[in-house]
Amino acid sequence: MADRSAPLGEHRYALTSTWTGNSGTGTSGYREYRRDVTLEVEGKPEILASADKPFRGDPSRWNPEDLLLASLSECHLLSYLHACVTAGVVVVSYRDTASGTMREDGTGGGAFVEVMLRPEVVVAEASMIEAAERAHAQAHDWCFIANSMNFPVRHEATVRAATD
Repeated sequence: MADRSAPLGEHRYALTSTWTGNSGTGTSGYREYRRDVTLEVEGKPEILASADKPFRGDPSRWNPEDLLLASLSECHLLSYLHACVTAGVVVVSYRDTASGTMREDGTGGGAFVEVMLRPEVVVAEASMIEAAERAHAQAHDWCFIANSMNFPVRHEATVRAATD
């Protein structure tokens, strides 16, 4: 969330993506190389990535589809916490079990067609539940990542009080 008193601005992000899957003959054939990639952002731990298993990737590594889903889930979470603070809601626990659907187009490409976020939220008091439920709409409006997608990002949230 941007500081609402600060001027609007442009934010730049940078990373290095390095292919580490050369098995000795480069891309001499479709089956001759690994899809292994190392993602680096200065000052942060490396992420070992690959293609998804159906695309000859290493299933033990993060893939682009995982990272897209993670970005949407985390962005909603952070936007939601901010919306709750501004609404006077005290969140004591938040867990999301997100899922997404990607559809191949038959020509070697494809696209995500939907993501569903399923946050399970616990708030401090029962009197906060209604405002906590409303905060999901505000979080959706504020989420930079969801606002950048060309497919629906939906949420089915459950909210309960810690004393329930």
